[in-house]
Amino acid sequence: MRILFLGDVMGRAGRAAIKDRLAGLRADHKLDFIAVNGENATSGAGLSGAHAKVLLEAGADCLTLGDHAFDQKDMLQFIATEPRILRPLNFSPSAPGKGARLFDVKGRKILVAQALGQVFMKRPFADPFSALDQAFKTLGGQAAIRIVDIHAEATSEKMAMGHYLDGRASLVVGTHTHVPTADAMILPGGTGYMTDAGMCGDYHSVIGMDRAEPLRRFLTGMPKERFSPATGPTTLSGVLIEADAANGHATSITPFRDGGHLQPSAP
Repeated sequence: MRILFLGDVMGRAGRAAIKDRLAGLRADHKLDFIAVNGENATSGAGLSGAHAKVLLEAGADCLTLGDHAFDQKDMLQFIATEPRILRPLNFSPSAPGKGARLFDVKGRKILVAQALGQVFMKRPFADPFSALDQAFKTLGGQAAIRIVDIHAEATSEKMAMGHYLDGRASLVVGTHTHVPTADAMILPGGTGYMTDAGMCGDYHSVIGMDRAEPLRRFLTGMPKERFSPATGPTTLSGVLIEADAANGHATSITPFRDGGHLQPSAP
C-alpha cells in the first residue's frame, strides 16, 4: 500500500497547489491513499468548509486539522457532515467531529488518527498518548495499516510518540512547525517515522507567512499588522511510505517534495 502524507496546507498558495497537482501526483506515484493536514489552509488559520471541499475534491482522501481546528467557525458544523475530516482526539469530549476513523481502500481498512501534543502548546489538552491508546483499542483491531498525525511543537514529544507507537502504527508523522525534518526512518518495530512533514506553501517566507510582518516584529518587538500567508510558488512537502497490507509495517519511507524550494543545489 502506497501512502502519501502531506504537511500543513498554508493559505491560498497551498490550496491552489493541492488543487492543481494532487491528481497528477496520485497517478505518477501510484498512490493508494493520500492524507493532508489542512490546519492552515484558510488564511493561515484553520480550515473553512468551502476550502475543505476544495482539498477533498482535489483528491485528498482524509484531512487532519490541529490546534486551529475550529478557528473558522463554520467548521464546527461542517465537520459533523464530512467524516473525512479529523480533529485532534484529545480535544474536549464536547468538540464536534472525530479524531480517528477507518477508511476503506482496495478492500482493506486504514486507520487515521490525530492527536495534539502538550509541550509548549498554548492551551492544555488531554494526554495524547492515552488518547491514541484508546483509539487503537477501539478501532485498531480492524486495520493493519494505521497512520498517526501528531500535531505538536516539541520534537522530543513527537519522537517519544514515534517510539511509543512503534510496532503498532505504520506511520507516525509530526505536523505543526511547518519545517520538514531530515529524520525519516523506519523504527525497530516497523513504524515509519518523521518528526515533521513540513508544509505545503511558499518556503520563501517565515513558516508560510509573508516575510515583512514577522521580520518587523522580530526587529521592533511591536505587533502591528496581521500575518498574511505568503503567495509565491508552492512546494508540497510530506512523506511517502509503502506499508505491508498484511501486518501494517512500513517497508520504505521517503521524504516527499514537489516544488523547487527544497531541492538541493547543483554542486
